[in-house]
Amino acid sequence: MSSINLTQHFLIAMPKMADPYFARTLTYICEHNDQGALGLVVNRPIDMTLQALFERLSLTLRDGERAEAPVYFGGPVQTDRGFVLHAPAGNWQSTLKVGGHIGLTTSKDILEAVGRGEGPHQILVTLGYAGWSAGQLEHELSQNAWLTVEARDGILFDTPAEERLPAAMELLGVDFARLQDEAGHA
Repeated sequence: MSSINLTQHFLIAMPKMADPYFARTLTYICEHNDQGALGLVVNRPIDMTLQALFERLSLTLRDGERAEAPVYFGGPVQTDRGFVLHAPAGNWQSTLKVGGHIGLTTSKDILEAVGRGEGPHQILVTLGYAGWSAGQLEHELSQNAWLTVEARDGILFDTPAEERLPAAMELLGVDFARLQDEAGHA
């Protein structure tokens, strides 16, 4: 199989996706290489706000506008750990650069900066991430489990969670409601 790199792409779960962690999800791929892939589900808010997360971590959140922002289920791996997807990437203790201007940070210093009103302008916070071992994502793609499309920052950071999946589908010119489970055969 030829090598593909889906970093900075969306994975759109096909309607037949039976895995409850990924049914009707939009996943942003932060890293994809010959060792596997790492992504975040970006359209599944959980019953926790940024304010509640900050309180749990004994941090102060001074930005009242961000207080009610949701925290998301990022995937089934390390659900007790926070992941901050943000732009600009900045310079934090533990950041994976995703392309030129987006970062994925796992260190607490970014949340401390957000709490002071000094953090990145655009953030999306998840608990957990989605991970694939070497060749696993490629196999799932060959099984038609996912559609892929190049990601857009506006969908990640500016589109309400419930509209992200349909917005990503629109990038492909496809209406999710009309998508079929099976491929046709002539």
